[in-house]
Amino acid sequence: MKKYFTLTGTRYYLGKDFIHPGMKVHLYKEPENVYDKEAIRVECEGLGKIGYVANSVYTVIGDSLSAGRLYDRIGKHAKAEVIAVTDRGILCVVKKKKK
Repeated sequence: MKKYFTLTGTRYYLGKDFIHPGMKVHLYKEPENVYDKEAIRVECEGLGKIGYVANSVYTVIGDSLSAGRLYDRIGKHAKAEVIAVTDRGILCVVKKKKK
């Protein structure tokens, strides 16, 4: 079963104009995050942090997984790919989890 998630918060970092379908991203658990113990940071190689996996009913697109639902399904790090960029958010799919 594919694990879809919404990338959100890009406006607080580098924006989303450079993000496109097929782009590879990396997920990192961030248990020390003071706002969300299930936070998952999204990074792009060469750019660093570009946002987070959405963890709110207001930011999750459709039936994609929230950070809370995805957290225990990946290791400390996972690879993912952008599949769609919309006005509501960026839809991605986990490609490979790492330990």
